[in-house]
Amino acid sequence: MNANAPHLPGLVPAPAHAETGEGPAFTPDRQTALYAGPGTEPTAQWLRTVLGPALGLPLPPSTDAAAPDTVVLRVDPALAPEAYRLSVLAGQRAEIRGGSGAGVFWGAQTLRQLLGPDAFRRAPIRPGTAPGIARGTVRDAPRFGWRGLLLDVCRHFMPKDDVLRYLDLMAAHKLNVLHLHLTDDQGWRIEIRRHPRLTEVGSWRARTKYGHRASPLWDEAPHGGYYTQDDIREIVAYAADRYITVVPEIDLPGHSQAAIAAYPELGNSDVVDTASVTVWDTWGVTPNVLAPSDAVLGFYEEVLEEVLALFPSEFVHIGGDECPKDQWRASPAAQARIKELGLGDEDGLQSWFIRHFDHWLTARGRRLIGWDEILEGGLAEGAAVSSWRGMGGGIAAAEAGHDVVMCPEQHVYLDHRQAPGEEPMPIGYVRTQEDVYRFEPVPPSLSPEAAAHVIGTQANVWTEVMQSRARVDYQVFPRLAAFAEVAWSALPAPHERDFASFERRMADHYARLDALGVDYRPPGGPRPWQRRPGILGRPVEGAPPEV
Repeated sequence: MNANAPHLPGLVPAPAHAETGEGPAFTPDRQTALYAGPGTEPTAQWLRTVLGPALGLPLPPSTDAAAPDTVVLRVDPALAPEAYRLSVLAGQRAEIRGGSGAGVFWGAQTLRQLLGPDAFRRAPIRPGTAPGIARGTVRDAPRFGWRGLLLDVCRHFMPKDDVLRYLDLMAAHKLNVLHLHLTDDQGWRIEIRRHPRLTEVGSWRARTKYGHRASPLWDEAPHGGYYTQDDIREIVAYAADRYITVVPEIDLPGHSQAAIAAYPELGNSDVVDTASVTVWDTWGVTPNVLAPSDAVLGFYEEVLEEVLALFPSEFVHIGGDECPKDQWRASPAAQARIKELGLGDEDGLQSWFIRHFDHWLTARGRRLIGWDEILEGGLAEGAAVSSWRGMGGGIAAAEAGHDVVMCPEQHVYLDHRQAPGEEPMPIGYVRTQEDVYRFEPVPPSLSPEAAAHVIGTQANVWTEVMQSRARVDYQVFPRLAAFAEVAWSALPAPHERDFASFERRMADHYARLDALGVDYRPPGGPRPWQRRPGILGRPVEGAPPEV
């Protein structure tokens, strides 16, 4: 790997191979044309609507792939589907070959980085000019097929345009899965037409805890919002144009208080006055969980029927995490259900919930994925696991033959604080950019057969203390750039990784983030307006445990 070859700016994530050669550079100008071979049309559209306006280049279409002063896009079946080869050739020509349309698109992202930070603006500041790109070749392919980012839009709602913006930021870092956490105790964020109260009631809370749940402070303004079904269609289509899959999460049987507030019959009304339950206004784990009834199963089947119609993804996330059992222990109806079904105990009842929807999704050609608690009680063959409590759940799942997405909180929860000392509303362990860079998604203890079940990795962004887009930016960047390299590049073992080289390349990448308007945390610490002095957080001292 030679990501810092002469005349090449620092590329992030690092490519497998980059080299420069002799000869004149390729300098796109207003006469530069664009040849789009079959299967490359979305990338050609992206180049014209994003890169062209940034540099003031019209990029007119060309029918001659051999003409000078041309950018050529081709699908090459000899390459792996997401692999690409970017070549700057004699005659003022650049060619991007990809194993599929996705590979061509990732090559276009590298071309954008080579064209300098101005290529990341929305309008040209030096119209019709671009820096020259040195003669040479970049060859590249991703390590993992699932390179994900979770956005929690429940704790603090993220308006649709901000989601679209994050899809662009993901594409710029060659991430390809957006895990959209759509339902939780603090808000229901997706329109379900058969059950309109989910958004009429469940999408708004009266007030919001400000800081950690132990904080005495409150934001007394009502908070909420939701995505209409047309909003979701727009998000999914926008993502697909960038070769990103959107995986929806509908959390059950825990994290369901907003749904119970909207429809009290979903809760355990034989032990709780569910009619008085409201959308939760603080953080942590609420005791209010779904009742284990056939009516509740039918309700969520109707919810998921509408979800499947909106999201074409192979996987649907069903949560399955942090489900307190106290109400089920006290509920005569729940205890009768355990006895009727021969489930043994309340843990078996949670497994029954997950297995039901596993079979239901499988019958419709989809696959269930859930947090690692769904391992408790056993999983159906096709189910996959998001390993969040540590690496242990992912190891157990992979060894049992289940596909795994590694996203352990100790390494890639980006709500955790970025440094010791004064951080805004500090949460969790210190996870620096270098810590994220040295995260290894495949435990060395796994056999080759089990390791093949680690289909990818994901960084998770939980938004309890992220009230605005700027706060999300601060927590996510620059660590997402380090994570993207972990997910994409074939890096050596964690202790052998050249973090100093990554930092040098980040010097170029910060200019790109500046052009994109990302309110990232500077290496030297938070800017004055990024601080939140006096707002209680929950910092955890010491190194995170290896579990």
